[in-house]
Amino acid sequence: MLVCATALVLGSAPAFAAGDKKTYEDAKSLAKQTYTGALKSCDPLDGNRKDICVADAKAARVRSEAEAEAAYKGTAKAREAASRDIAEANYKAAKERCDDLKGNAEDVCEKEAKAALTRARADAKANRKSVRARDDATKDKMKADYEVAKQKCDAMSGDAKDACTKQAKAQYPH
Repeated sequence: MLVCATALVLGSAPAFAAGDKKTYEDAKSLAKQTYTGALKSCDPLDGNRKDICVADAKAARVRSEAEAEAAYKGTAKAREAASRDIAEANYKAAKERCDDLKGNAEDVCEKEAKAALTRARADAKANRKSVRARDDATKDKMKADYEVAKQKCDAMSGDAKDACTKQAKAQYPH
C-alpha cells in the first residue's frame, strides 16, 4: 500500500520552471526521503515480494528524480533521457514481477516487459524528434514572416522604413 502511495507521490511531474535549482534540489531530496520510507515498508516482506517492493521503490525514485532533472534542464534531450531512465526502471520492476511466474507465463511476462521497454524507448526518441521538427517549423515560419514584413518595409523610405524594419526584426527574430 505504501509503495502505491509512493509511486503516486513520486510519479507526479514536478511543476517548476526550467533552471529553478532550489525546487530541483527539493524534488531530489523528497525523492530520496520517500524512497527511504518505501524501502522501510519492504523490510517485513521476504523473497520475491520484497524484491518487487524494492524494485517498485527504485522505479518511483528514478521517475521522480528523472522528471525533476528534465524539468530543471528544460530540454528535449533531458526529457528523452528521463523517459529512457524511467522505462529502464519500470522494466526492472516488471521483470521482478515475472519471477513469481513459471514456464510459458513467465516467458510471456518477460516478453511483455521487454516490449513495453522497447515502446517507451521508441516513444522517447519520437517525442524528441517531433519537438525538434516543431522548433524547425517555427523558425521557418518566423523567417518567412520576417521576409514578408521586410518586403512591406521596402515600399517605405527614410525614418518610416527604419522604424518598420526595426519593428519587423523585433517581431520576427531570426
